[in-house]
Amino acid sequence: MDGGAGAATSATEEVAVRGFLDHLALQRGLSQHTVRAYDGDVRHALSFARRRGVAWSEVDLAVLRAWLGAMVAAGLSRATVARRGAAVRAFYSWAARSGMLPADPAARLVTAHPGAPLPVALAVEPARRLVETARDLAADGDPVALRDWAAVELLYGTGARVGELVGVDVDDVDLDDRLVRVMGKGAKERVVPFGLPAARAVRAYLRDGRPRHATATSGPALLLGLRGGRVDQRQVRAAVHRLARAAGVEDLAPHGLRHTAATHLLHGGSDLRSVQEMLGHASLATTQRYTHVTPDRLRRSYEQAHPRA
Repeated sequence: MDGGAGAATSATEEVAVRGFLDHLALQRGLSQHTVRAYDGDVRHALSFARRRGVAWSEVDLAVLRAWLGAMVAAGLSRATVARRGAAVRAFYSWAARSGMLPADPAARLVTAHPGAPLPVALAVEPARRLVETARDLAADGDPVALRDWAAVELLYGTGARVGELVGVDVDDVDLDDRLVRVMGKGAKERVVPFGLPAARAVRAYLRDGRPRHATATSGPALLLGLRGGRVDQRQVRAAVHRLARAAGVEDLAPHGLRHTAATHLLHGGSDLRSVQEMLGHASLATTQRYTHVTPDRLRRSYEQAHPRA
């Protein structure tokens, strides 16, 4: 063994973990935030093994199952246990493929599906009230209000993730054709359409808001903070919460606007594949989470379409 119970991280373990994290960042193109999450999850499992006198390279399925069981017994959520299990499966799969281990001990490790509910999705009327509140607050030309109006219109109009939105540059936006280029997970680029309301908000911000915050060092970022740098996700989240309160609608985060956009697109008749492409989902199964309908709506659809209705 290269480590014992309670021992510090061994040199070979550290080399393996760092190699895995480099693989995630450089070859799979995952964000720093995601890589840090993998780091913490993998090290949690390896620390559990070390406390039981098992080196990272000698971990077997029984140790990993005991680790999962300990987390469940500690009251961790199913989502957390599932996420950590997935991270460790990825780590050991990579280690085996890389030749650092003769076999993958996590190949048969199974965790329960997290079953996490979807975030809040507003109905059409509250969503309209939210974006119109943002528009009304920007009517006096305040540059922050103009920026926040553009942000919520783009979040709702495109279904983009907040991390994708803050990464958008001025040249990524085509106001004539109403298209925006975003960089999604895994450094995958996609072009997403948006509507006239979002185009009006972005045009107003570019004309009357952004120039008042821009400095010589602002660079190409579309949305700017007070000091002229690229706005960060925290500021956009705060703006969405603030506007939801002002509009008197259910509180939601930027991801809630993404879910709202997806739900409204599908309920409005968009096909699943198009919505998958717009949202940047790698799997159609992820997009299908939005397709659940009420029994009444299902009945109306059946009566309208089924020949035996």
